[in-house]
Amino acid sequence: MPRQAPLRQGSPEKRAAIVAAALRIFVSEGYARASMDAIAADAKVSKRTIYDYFGDKERLFLAVIEETEAAQEEGFHALLERTLDGVTATSTVATAPGTGGPGPGAAELEAALIVFGREFATAVLRSPVRAALVRLISAEAGHFPALRRRAGSVGHAQQAITERLERYAEAGLLDIADPVEAAEYFGLLVTGRVNNRSLFGTVEVDDALIDELVAGGVRFFLRAYAPGPRP
Repeated sequence: MPRQAPLRQGSPEKRAAIVAAALRIFVSEGYARASMDAIAADAKVSKRTIYDYFGDKERLFLAVIEETEAAQEEGFHALLERTLDGVTATSTVATAPGTGGPGPGAAELEAALIVFGREFATAVLRSPVRAALVRLISAEAGHFPALRRRAGSVGHAQQAITERLERYAEAGLLDIADPVEAAEYFGLLVTGRVNNRSLFGTVEVDDALIDELVAGGVRFFLRAYAPGPRP
């Protein structure tokens, strides 16, 4: 096969402008109809610059997904640290002594998961970039093997939540045999319900409904993974 010419790193600002413009065009037009001319015009760069930075349309498309997701990671980590990372440091009592009911650790965990779920679900719902990315991946995954393979893999967010759930299980707050599976269920019960109601950011969902969906999902999750004998 012929060797591909090396791509330019170029200006980070110009690269970010191309990625942002390409995301808008791919979402509005779909991959097949999106033109490099339209992306260049939106980004206010030449078409030659896009080819120099990304090589071709397919590599640009995949780079848009990868780099847009990477840009979200910093905020996601900050949210995890702010809402979930202090739970087991302050209390590891899963049940109240002598009662079998929830102890201070379980109550703290429930409150933290609800706060996290509410903030994350709201961010996904209200962020035009996040919503656009979800719709783009859903629409185009059938045409790109690289995107289809992601469906069966553990993504960055799921892995980060998995690590927190493992800590809670070690502290006796949860009973989890498969933390990866538990993290997937948690995501489905919290953000998945909000995504479904909003059609991935297309339909407006008010704060009260977000709170209701998230709290219900968290309570269901905690009942499923509560420590103690199984029925």
